[in-house]
Amino acid sequence: MVGQLVLRDLDAVLARARSVAERGGRRIIGIAGSPGAGKTTLAVMLVRTLNEASPDGRPWVSHVPMDGYHLADVELARLGRSDRKGAPDTFDADGYAALLERIRTAQETVYAPAFDREIEQPVAGAIPVPPECRLVVTEGNYLLVDEPGWRRARAALDEVWFCDLEDDGTRRQRLVERHVRFGKPRPQAEAWVSEVDEPNAVAIAATAPAADVRVAAAAIAP
Repeated sequence: MVGQLVLRDLDAVLARARSVAERGGRRIIGIAGSPGAGKTTLAVMLVRTLNEASPDGRPWVSHVPMDGYHLADVELARLGRSDRKGAPDTFDADGYAALLERIRTAQETVYAPAFDREIEQPVAGAIPVPPECRLVVTEGNYLLVDEPGWRRARAALDEVWFCDLEDDGTRRQRLVERHVRFGKPRPQAEAWVSEVDEPNAVAIAATAPAADVRVAAAAIAP
């Protein structure tokens, strides 16, 4: 995208999020990026900081990850996709899009699924989005993918931000350590990152020009 806005620090990230929320009604920001780029870190930090600064002390921002729409392992096995878990076709993209569409207009509490990394499975009804929520931050790898279900999800978002991490070596090492932390032996974790995560990362990086905003790595540095 020509002239794509780049947010280079946390203050710029917070200011942009507030400007989206000020458009009125309930707004949704999507954060895209390759596996291990820091999407969840950015989303959690953004939601926590905005809620902590709430003028009346009440939370008004919710975090709804895309990962709750992973297909369950039993369905991946039925489809013959167990060895590519995490690829675009291993998610229920239309289900995710339908949730976002409902979130935009709902007057009641909406319950979204989460993804439990301890068991590597989605968990239904785990994340409440209450009526007083004015801004939802969602994040996932494939928000900018040019395929029907993902296009539908994109249409439900006010903006999509692309989370950059220029050092691919750091990103890959994060992924290996994450897989090890949740139970994979290190050789298996390294193979999975090389054979599954990295092809996905290449495809995701190619979608970055379609983002409304890019978030530099420095904005989410500890």
